[in-house]
Amino acid sequence: MSGLTQSNLQSLKKIYAGKVRDLYEIDDKRMLMIATDRLSAFDVILAEPIPDKGKILTAISNFWFDKLKDVVPNHLTGDKAEDMVSAADLPQVEGRGVVAKRLTPVPVEAIVRGYLAGSGWKEYKQSGTVCGIQLPAGLQEASRLPEPIFTPSTKAAVGDHDENISFAQMVEKVGQELADKVRDTAIMLYQTAAAFAATRGIIIADTKFEFGLDSDGTLVLMDEALTPDSSRFWPADSYAAGSNPPSFDKQFVRDWLETTGWDKNPPAPELPQEVAVRTSEKYREALERLTR
Repeated sequence: MSGLTQSNLQSLKKIYAGKVRDLYEIDDKRMLMIATDRLSAFDVILAEPIPDKGKILTAISNFWFDKLKDVVPNHLTGDKAEDMVSAADLPQVEGRGVVAKRLTPVPVEAIVRGYLAGSGWKEYKQSGTVCGIQLPAGLQEASRLPEPIFTPSTKAAVGDHDENISFAQMVEKVGQELADKVRDTAIMLYQTAAAFAATRGIIIADTKFEFGLDSDGTLVLMDEALTPDSSRFWPADSYAAGSNPPSFDKQFVRDWLETTGWDKNPPAPELPQEVAVRTSEKYREALERLTR
């Protein structure tokens, strides 16, 4: 399968490789971020690429960054990624690179859930809660929640698993004022995006945001925004509470992995080409629906 699993720019110094994105130093205020075609499922990076995934994720994130810029500032500088590298490096940058501000990351993942799905549904069946938050009795799988809930998690290093934490634990990590700001901003972003996506026939069941602080202490949306990697997208026309809806996101890969008996420790099972190609098609459909 073709795809960019590792970037290796010659004209800039690599400073970090995440689950999907590679970061390169431009100067003390800016960095180049490249979205590769790697896919992480259950916090394990698969060996096989998803064709064009990085370009699709970049296009979707850029769309949302522009759409939501009046809700919260984002990390984009406005510089062109292609202008930051040599001609030899262009094939690794075109369509998948952005120039981002260097920020101090807020060390939590800001997760907002509007529907009952995934690990939240599993917990609810056992205890009537999601991440310790009590929910009404009688909800079904994929039920819409009475209102979106904020369920932060730790931001684990590559290879480790993120862990859900309570809001009180988040306050201990980052302080009351910043915790309140992140929670309120994340919920506002989710509600704004979900309302728009609904006009395109997409339900955003849940999503994860990452934030940083600039030198003035301003909260800034960073990394990615409302992509099929960081969100659960469902087609509205086939949604019904009581079952796991088909999705436009990497849940398709997760569902396949669940059938293999894999224990969710590295290495992951080899991904069949047809699953990788179908996943790429689902990502592209999400992009086309949102931006048509």
